[in-house]
Amino acid sequence: MSTPAPAPIGRFPIPTLAELPDDIRTRIEAVQEKSGFIPNVFLVLARRPDEFRAFFAYHDALMDKPGNLTKAEREMIVVATSAANQCQYCVVAHGAILRIRAKNPLLADQVAINYRKADLTPRQKAMIDFAMKVSFHAYAVGDDDMATLAEHGFTPDDTWDIAAIAAFFGLSNRMANVTSMRPNDEFYAMGR
Repeated sequence: MSTPAPAPIGRFPIPTLAELPDDIRTRIEAVQEKSGFIPNVFLVLARRPDEFRAFFAYHDALMDKPGNLTKAEREMIVVATSAANQCQYCVVAHGAILRIRAKNPLLADQVAINYRKADLTPRQKAMIDFAMKVSFHAYAVGDDDMATLAEHGFTPDDTWDIAAIAAFFGLSNRMANVTSMRPNDEFYAMGR
């Protein structure tokens, strides 16, 4: 019996590392050294270097900054909105990151399936409720949403961050789905 060929990581051609501009290759190699593998998002997006740079600059600005939202809470927003957008790549990849950042092997699956029943605080549920509204009904966001978030201790900057993360990952989810981006097998076992 023969071993099946590995599934492609996306529907568009993937450049080799040698073909990439130095700055992108260096970033990918640094990620590979740190994690032990290259997340497929880097390879799929590398085919368009200017967009790769812009994407990861905004990603880093949103996800790695200090603030009142913890890194785990930022990942909760990504996992919940990505699940609602049916983005397999982002749910699996960011679910792994959420398990690690929350130090909880159960939380990512709970958030992905139904965040309303997940082991979250009322503050975190309000945060995700708002992120979901931004994802699907941003036109309906109003002062009452700001008041609800403020009641849970969120500042105007926190509110901006929640909205920006939901909006950015809406773009990411759509591109991952269009490119048929496949999650790396390594993500499934991380943080379990």
